[in-house]
Amino acid sequence: MESAPLTTSFSFRQNQKNNGNILLTLSADSPVPSATSSLLLELDIQLPPDRTSLVVDHFNYDTISASDKHDVLLLPQSSAVRSDVRNYFGSDGVIAFPRAVAQELGSSSPLLTPVVCAPDTAYSYNPKEEAITVEEPFAVGSQISLVSSLQARNSARFTVLGSVEVLENAWFDTKVKAPGAKDIMTSNRNFAKHLSAWTFKEIGVLKVGKVEHHLSSIEESSAGNDSVAQLGYLNPQIYRIKNDVTFNIELSERSFDGLSPFIVPPGDELQLEFTMLSPFHRLDLKPTATTLNSTIFGTTFRLPDQHGIFAFRVNYKRPFLTNIDVKREVTEKPYDAFFLQRYPSVPSPRSHVYLLTDSRIPGAALASCLQSSDCVLIERNRPMDCLRPPLLETLPTQCQQLKRGFADCKRGMIDMRKRFRGNQPMAVSKELEGEKGGQMYAGKIMGTGVKATGGREDEKEGVETVVGLDGEKRVVR
Repeated sequence: MESAPLTTSFSFRQNQKNNGNILLTLSADSPVPSATSSLLLELDIQLPPDRTSLVVDHFNYDTISASDKHDVLLLPQSSAVRSDVRNYFGSDGVIAFPRAVAQELGSSSPLLTPVVCAPDTAYSYNPKEEAITVEEPFAVGSQISLVSSLQARNSARFTVLGSVEVLENAWFDTKVKAPGAKDIMTSNRNFAKHLSAWTFKEIGVLKVGKVEHHLSSIEESSAGNDSVAQLGYLNPQIYRIKNDVTFNIELSERSFDGLSPFIVPPGDELQLEFTMLSPFHRLDLKPTATTLNSTIFGTTFRLPDQHGIFAFRVNYKRPFLTNIDVKREVTEKPYDAFFLQRYPSVPSPRSHVYLLTDSRIPGAALASCLQSSDCVLIERNRPMDCLRPPLLETLPTQCQQLKRGFADCKRGMIDMRKRFRGNQPMAVSKELEGEKGGQMYAGKIMGTGVKATGGREDEKEGVETVVGLDGEKRVVR
């Protein structure tokens, strides 16, 4: 808590920029300074124009200490603002609010949240007025906020408590009695503990741990998420269109002296946005694992068929919780651009012409095939072990062919006969079609110039020899 006085709006703004947290208390026994009223008015918190006004209630008051003035309100613990917002201030018991100052919150600021509101039968009243009835009260009923909170966009917190006597020891665990009810003990001690803890960020603070994204199979039966991360494909900067991607984020919540796993309140969802200018995907993040002090949320989805610069974004802003805005930018490229950036010597991958003279291309294709094979993903073997017998026979046929081609490429780099002639392209190789090939020379297979013979080379084109009934041969044109 900052010790500098809140005399001007500038000092308050500077305190907020420095992540300062402030608990401001008011009392009807001492007039509110005009500087404080002006500051609260800038925050859309309006106080009564009469500086000595207080809140009274003729139906919910303490008959022991305020039997005549009815200015000690007895209120139940505050309930949740919404069904999907966690309540950090509510518990069993009654809170005593002696001589509270009314606050009226405007609707222009989304950062303001009421913590405790007055009952429907309460109203603001100036005891110095001698009138028997109040014709135009400042605020009535639930319009009156007794405790208000403001959390800035940088999660700096500011709390306004309408009654400073709530924090006095005299009202901690003391007996009070409502009209027509029995004596009960107040819960001011517990309420003061949680209110100060929230204001000074001992509760309601979210902490982001690991943020990971990587390639993955979108099928639930695939066990490739952990292995892909173990192979070093974690948080890549470039993806291809329509890739299957897994995103995980680790969240913890501070609870007084330690961290605990964050649990999303019922009715609320933690969501991931995959966005460029606008979200292409908005997906719910579900808990996938839990540690001693954190929860890991994750989801798997397919990237859109659109290239550009995208961002994984988790933007979670809820009342009474510190804001989370995590963004990780990645580049999504079409297949051609993804391939040409790494292998500029190849015109296009869609032509399926992978020249073995460039050893980087079959090596990358072999690595990709091993990454998706059962030997690596399911059996958890090392890629080098999968390329050796007896695991080599368990690889798919495509991986075995790529290994053979990769070995031929490496062999061609040191073979003096092929260093000048070059390896034959796989796309035009007759060996792949089951035909017999030969040694290449000047880009052609040697021996292709020799004409094949069939035993009838002496016959001319258009001339046919037939045998007659008498056994003589005759030429028919």
